[in-house]
Amino acid sequence: MILAAETNEGLATLSNELVYASMAVYTLAFLAHIAEWVFGSRSKVGRTAAALTGTAAEPARVTVQVKQAGGTTVLDRPKVVTRSASGARDVPDGPGAAGGTVKGDLYGRIAVSLTVLAFALEAAGVTTRAISVQRAPWGNMYEFSTTFSTVAVGVYLAFLLAKKNVRWIGLPLVTTVLLDLGLATTWLYTESDQLVPALDSYWLWIHVSTAIFCGAVFYLGAVATLLYLFRDSYETKLANGGQPGAFARSVLERLPSAASLDKFSYRVNAAVFPLWTFTIIAGAIWAGDAWGRYWGWDAKEVWSFITWVGYAAYLHARATAGWKGRKAAYIALIAFGCFLFNYYGVNIFVNSKHSYAGV
Repeated sequence: MILAAETNEGLATLSNELVYASMAVYTLAFLAHIAEWVFGSRSKVGRTAAALTGTAAEPARVTVQVKQAGGTTVLDRPKVVTRSASGARDVPDGPGAAGGTVKGDLYGRIAVSLTVLAFALEAAGVTTRAISVQRAPWGNMYEFSTTFSTVAVGVYLAFLLAKKNVRWIGLPLVTTVLLDLGLATTWLYTESDQLVPALDSYWLWIHVSTAIFCGAVFYLGAVATLLYLFRDSYETKLANGGQPGAFARSVLERLPSAASLDKFSYRVNAAVFPLWTFTIIAGAIWAGDAWGRYWGWDAKEVWSFITWVGYAAYLHARATAGWKGRKAAYIALIAFGCFLFNYYGVNIFVNSKHSYAGV
């Protein structure tokens, strides 16, 4: 027994060291992403793409020098095939964070490689924590936070592996992961311990794991939604003949078009919404087993339902005339805000039957 306890304590220490090591590598990935955006800002490709956009009043045109007769022929802008929704502006996607430059792309690839390494270290830390306590590694807020950031990065890397153009998420994702892990290791850290009886159930694996996965995907959708709002304002200003500032031209012109960002956020939110519905149902079943009632209007239950209503309203708004675009985007961000409050606010500031291990 003493040897087993010492082994578990050693594994818990190793888990902490792996998490700290992942934070160090994530910091390097953060710096590499910064370099990617800095060197990408010198790209001519992005400025060319913006020039092709044109304005609503005067569509852009492409001038081609023709050697025959020494004349100049002005051609109409060729049709750009984008993922824009019906009725959206015909705007091409930007060249990405690297801006089409070789050096920017090199730093972007380095950033992704470092993110993969950091993900492996953090995943090893989460796994080691699970082995040390011999249960699911999400019995308190510290464990939930480390697992959540691991899954979020894993989903992002899965998109890259599927050849999706999502490297623009890299910088905000790595920044958020560093903040999440910093908060987890300083304010939320809890020594590894066994679960209270109410949590000692196989439903811990089912209910909480799906909640973590849903939250990770909701996060990616929220990032895309926020960037959509900025990019949409940028495109609107261009269409109205305005001149965005140098920073906006440097950064926003490299993002996917507003229509592409809007479609991405909609697709990921719509895809994971049924799983969030299952999460609430699974929680109700677990509550019936643990407390003898399926629904008791506990704070966590209420805010989980509010989050569900928020995303249901967003999906409905997307299908309603007059609510597409920015109005629907605001609803999506409010829904994600409800998810965050359900996790941090309820666990820390509200008395709830779901509060365990202090946090």
